[in-house]
Formats: sequence, C-alpha cells, structure tokens
Amino acid sequence: MRYIFSLLIVVPLLFSCSSGKKIDVNKVNVESGLISGTTGEDGMVKIFLGIPFAAPPVGDLRWSAPQPPLKWEGVRKANSFCPACMQNQAHSRPPWTEEFMSQDSLSEDCLFLNIWTPAVSTEDKLPVLVYIYGGGFSEGSGSVKVYDGEELAKKGIIVITINYRLGILGFLSHPELTAESPVKASGNYALLDQVAALQWIQKNIAAFGGDASRVTIAGQSAGAMSVNMLIASPLAKGMFHGAIAQSGSSLGRMTMQSLEDAEAAGMKFQESKGANSLADLRAMSYEELTAVPEGQAPVRFFSSNVDGYFLTDSPMAVLGKGLQNDIPTITGINADEGSSSPSYGKIPMKEYKTQVERMYGDEVEEFLELYPFSSDEEAGLVQKKSARDQSRVSTWMFAEYRSRTAKTPMYIYFFDRAMPWPEYPDFGAFHTGEVPYVFNNLKMLDRPWEKVDYQVADQISDYWVNFIKTGNPNGEGLPEWSAFDSAKKVTQRLGTEIGPMPIAGEKQTEFFIDMLLRPLR
Repeated sequence: MRYIFSLLIVVPLLFSCSSGKKIDVNKVNVESGLISGTTGEDGMVKIFLGIPFAAPPVGDLRWSAPQPPLKWEGVRKANSFCPACMQNQAHSRPPWTEEFMSQDSLSEDCLFLNIWTPAVSTEDKLPVLVYIYGGGFSEGSGSVKVYDGEELAKKGIIVITINYRLGILGFLSHPELTAESPVKASGNYALLDQVAALQWIQKNIAAFGGDASRVTIAGQSAGAMSVNMLIASPLAKGMFHGAIAQSGSSLGRMTMQSLEDAEAAGMKFQESKGANSLADLRAMSYEELTAVPEGQAPVRFFSSNVDGYFLTDSPMAVLGKGLQNDIPTITGINADEGSSSPSYGKIPMKEYKTQVERMYGDEVEEFLELYPFSSDEEAGLVQKKSARDQSRVSTWMFAEYRSRTAKTPMYIYFFDRAMPWPEYPDFGAFHTGEVPYVFNNLKMLDRPWEKVDYQVADQISDYWVNFIKTGNPNGEGLPEWSAFDSAKKVTQRLGTEIGPMPIAGEKQTEFFIDMLLRPLR
C-alpha cells in the first residue's frame, strides 16, 4: 500500500460537506464494542480516552505478545485516561516538570490508546498521527499533559497517543518465553504493543473519520528510537506512511543484542530473584520483580533484541541493506540535549582539558585548535558549542547514510528555542523541550511565555501537520524547508529564527565526520 502525497490536502477541510455517517461522540462502534467519548473545550474536537487495543497482559499473558482486545457489552465510557504501564514514577525531575511525565495510576492492565478527532463524518478520511512517548523505555504514558492532542487536531488531523509496556515487563527475554512463543522469540513486548496499536488503528480508525492509508508515526527520545525500529521491522510494513523521530536518530551500532544474549540476561535476572522458573517470575508482583536488595546494583536496563521476528537485524543494518519501510521522514535534535546533567557547560577548564584528551586521543590538538579555551567560562562555552556541532553533524550523517538506500525524502532539523524559564535558564533547549511547541500546547505549562513562543509553536506545529497531511512539511506562510540533499551540509533551524543553517563550520564538520565514522569503519 503506497502513500500518494497530494498538495491538495493542505487546503482547509470542509467537514460540513461530508456525505458519510455522522460521528456521534456518544456512540462509536469499534471492533470490541461501542464506546462514548467527550468533546474538547470548544466542541470542535471529539475525544475518546482509554480505549483498549489489546487484552490485558496479565497472568499468563505477562511477557507474551499482545492479544486481541476483549469484547464488552453495552457502551463503554471512554472519557478518562486509563492507568499507565508499570514503572517507577518520578512525577517530576527537572527539566522534566509534571507536564512532561506520567502522573497516572499504574497497572499491568495498561494497553490503551487515546484519540482526538475533529472529523464530523466517517467520510472525512483525515490523516492520522500516532505519537509514541519517550522516557527511556522505563517511564512515560500516553496521557502526559504535553501530548494532549486537541490543538493539533484543530489543524485538521486525528491525533492518537498509545501506551506500551516498560522496563522488565516490556523487554524480558528468557528461554522458556522463547520456547512457548509461536514464533520462537521473546522480549520486544513494548515494541509488539506498538505494532498491536497500529493494527488496531488500521481496523478501526475509519469509525473516527480517519484514513488508514495516511498514518504517520512519531515519537521523541525512546519514542523516536521506537519509530526507527518500526521503520526497520517487517511486522509494521504498510501500517504507516510517514515518520517523525525527535531526538532519536544518529549514527549507531551496526549490531545490537542478539536473542541468545537477551535470554542469557533473563536467566541471570531469574537467578537474582531466587526463582526456579518462568512460572515463579510470573507469580511475583511488580514490586518484587523490581525490588533491589540492600547492597546490590539496580536491575539492569532491559532493551530490545534482534529476535528474528520483530527485528531481523539492527535498524542501522536494515537501512544499509535497503530493507526498511521506506517512507518520508522528519528527524532532528535539540540544541541542549545534555543540559539535564549538572555538569553541562560547567566542567572547569583543567578538568575539561583532561576529558577532551581522553575523548579525542591523537586528534586532541586538532580539536583544541577548532575549539580553543583559556578560562573556565570559555571552556563552558566550548562544551556547549562542540556538543551542538557534533549533534548536528551526527544527524546529517544519519540522513546521508539513509539516503544511500531510501527513495523517499528526509527532512532534518535543529531546534534551539529555549523556553523562558527564569528559575532554570541553564537548561536551554533541553531534551524534550520541543514537544510543547510541536503539539502547540504552551498552555499546558506555567511559563512566562513571550509572543515569539506562540509564533514558534504555531509554525512548528504547522510543519508537523503539513507533513502528516502530505509527506512534506512545507506550506503557505512557512519558511522553506528543503529535503535532505547530501551535496549540502545544512539543516533546518527551528526556533526564533527558522531556515537553513550550516551543520557546523567547514573544518569542524570534517573533524566530526571523521571522528564519528571511525567506529563504523
């Protein structure tokens, strides 16, 4: 199923001219039964929250691929968020204040999605955004405030957020799990949840006025990593037609954890819990699974593996072979991705000199010529400038690598608007800081917003919506954003100034290209 882009889609949608079945917020029929929702603040957007897209992954279904959702009788109310997946909630961890993090109740019964639709009729056939949250695959929720989809939906798209399993429940591999699996794979349950949500959307989105042939997946951080893995997965083929990866695309390993290695880690985890079998682990509570005995290290980070089912190889290797789901893509990075670290831009000169000597080895003199410093203040500025240059170069190199096999366009960006935050100016354009602008959701945060912030939010959300509608972010009233061209070492600056900018100085670009390619040679 190919995605045919049409610039005609960007004109205002005349919902009143639709001839299909009118969407009744009090009764929408999905595969499992009838649901009722609510409407947004001005009645323009219909909202359906907490819709099950899979059966509860509990009991014997803990650490199993998601199963079809259970049916219900009558009309199920879908007017409030359902629990988030099990996690150790921080609630806030600056720069990620409460608006950026899960505040929900928690449950293993958590596979729900949320829909914001401006459609009036089932024949409106609006494009669809499916947003996958970040949080390091260990925290997050589809109900996080900054992901609220109402403002984007007002621009003529359907917005969906989803939940997926996290941490030990989302990624445990184990020989017994592999043996009981019909496809002889284990782990990757978080990613299979995302596939199940996409399958549900294919079957049901027409009832909400959506077009199953115009679905864009998007995510930030772990959500962006998920997007790149879905692009690489044969299971997701044909279920989306555009992709947006925010702060999650860079040159990476050509190899990743094998199923065998993941199973071995699962066995070590079982031993650490004093369990004799998979059944023993399934009988434990989440608190027992994640408890850390005094004097022991925390549970290791559980991650995805090449299981031969969801992933046949690492995403980078799949791209290199040209076997990816080849769809138009936006990807980029923020100016101050590392600003959550207390040492960001603050390492004293002598200590930073030692650090760069260790980091760059024989090339340290070249680095110091490109980024000289002779005081603590100058060292702090160099730390930020060199990190920004390197991140822009890395994003450009990822796009160049993709362009060798992809036939569809990619658009790359560098977001550098630091939201006004007098209490914490050092956070700058922090990791996740673009999300309120993308969702046009500045109202969700209590900040001393300036006029320019609303302008930036409106422009960036327009770029995203145009891309979701057409596969091209450009549209009337917006500065031109050119598709990636390997002959031009530029990226699109998004912030108070919008337009093309060099990825770095010529010599700095050459330096980082050489440095970043070295481990891949």
